Amino acid sequence: MGTMAATQHFPSQGGSHVAINMAEINILHQNPQKDMEGHECVIRRLPCAPCGLECSKMLFNALRLFCWFFLSSRRLGTVRRVLSVLGGLECSEGEGGTLLMLQGKILVAQGGGPTAVINESLAGVVIEARKYPTVSQIYGAYHGVRGLIEEDFVDLTQETTHNLELVAKTPSSGLGSTRDKPDRKYCQEIFQVLQAHEISTFFYIGGNDSSDTSRIVAEEARQANYRLHCFHIPKTIDNDLVVNDHTPGFGSAARFVALAFAGANLDNHALPGIYVGVVMGRHAGFLTAASALGRKFDEDGPHLVYLPERVFDINQFLIDVKNIYETHGRCIIAVSEGIHNEKGEPIITTLMKQVEQDAHGNVQLSGTGILADLLCDLIRAKLGYKRVRGDTFGYLQRSFLGCVSDVDQREAREVGEKAVQYARWRETDGSVAIHRTGFYSVEYHLHPLEEIAGKTRVMPSEFINVAGNNVTEKFLMYCRPLLGSGVPDVFHLRNYKVAKILNK
Repeated sequence: MGTMAATQHFPSQGGSHVAINMAEINILHQNPQKDMEGHECVIRRLPCAPCGLECSKMLFNALRLFCWFFLSSRRLGTVRRVLSVLGGLECSEGEGGTLLMLQGKILVAQGGGPTAVINESLAGVVIEARKYPTVSQIYGAYHGVRGLIEEDFVDLTQETTHNLELVAKTPSSGLGSTRDKPDRKYCQEIFQVLQAHEISTFFYIGGNDSSDTSRIVAEEARQANYRLHCFHIPKTIDNDLVVNDHTPGFGSAARFVALAFAGANLDNHALPGIYVGVVMGRHAGFLTAASALGRKFDEDGPHLVYLPERVFDINQFLIDVKNIYETHGRCIIAVSEGIHNEKGEPIITTLMKQVEQDAHGNVQLSGTGILADLLCDLIRAKLGYKRVRGDTFGYLQRSFLGCVSDVDQREAREVGEKAVQYARWRETDGSVAIHRTGFYSVEYHLHPLEEIAGKTRVMPSEFINVAGNNVTEKFLMYCRPLLGSGVPDVFHLRNYKVAKILNK
């Protein structure tokens, strides 16, 4: 760029002109200045998005003078604030404590099981990123990491904000998803594609496996000395991500489960019998426990709630069902798909000889309806009750239209937005986590990927009753605000009895 020796005039906000002496300034990227912490600071000129034209030479040199003056007095914070407002220029520090703003191409993908609000996080990323002119393009990978290694991309920079908002309110994964669980070699392929497309920031919306994928890809980038930052955005109806108070997707799924059991309870109240509802949750019972939010009156079901955090004893189960039936003349049971015996074996494997396995070699717990049928058969055979029915919720609880928590929607949007904000202001990788403050509000914090990746959170003991067949009031207080506003209520006719005449 060289130096300039002249007086330049620039318009001020009031319409008048301000004269700035541009005499003999050493360009900062040739002579780096240091802030009060000793970090080198470079003033970079970046393209103005989306047209790609550079900022005018006059403005750039004026800003160069401004930055030189304030850096001379070690006021890096002032430089950063002013340049961030102007947007066309970025202030970034060098190695060893540098601040590199979000810039260039970014990519977002969705992984794992869909939820009712996962597209809110997608829209949060795209709309927030498009605010920054330093972001040149925003790609979306179809079908998660599978689409990533196949380079099946869509340019979300061209998507209209209106349509993004409509997609945000639509359940399931707008970009599609995948059940692939990448190992190191798979993640190396992911990194190679990201590097080839010059992606600077990778946002992955998903659960445990997605956070672990983000961690490995970030490690590959560091080993290759390639500037790539990976941000995990939480999502799972299982609510089993560590560090988080709860995860986006859980609130809406919990709302569905609670209302489904409330409806089953009304049906069962009209035509008494025994009902078994099997809910998703291999290792964590949060979603099954949410069935208890469907209760209003003391006699309402579910009367029994069985979770994978406790050993499931078949004999005790039959005793529990018999006691409830003799008390209420009916019994509603919520069961997690992951219930197991004292050896850790899934109950489904102890009740049948041959079971299906998924792509990862795990016993197929959901989607078959077998566990509900086996428990119903057991009750009929051992207790002799005839009216016994069972359901397996399966996919219904993940992306059910018209049953979305507004709290869940808002938080899903905000974790996407916060991920972009963290990417803009921090030279790091990480996972955005939800922390509860008071009753009821939340904060968002960025945690190292290593704290989240590959770990599973389960329900704390204080949420489960001593007998291990129900939840506590503490769980109800924890879960209730997550269901959102406008939860339908139920009522009973008052029992104004008329005296009998013939059948006294």
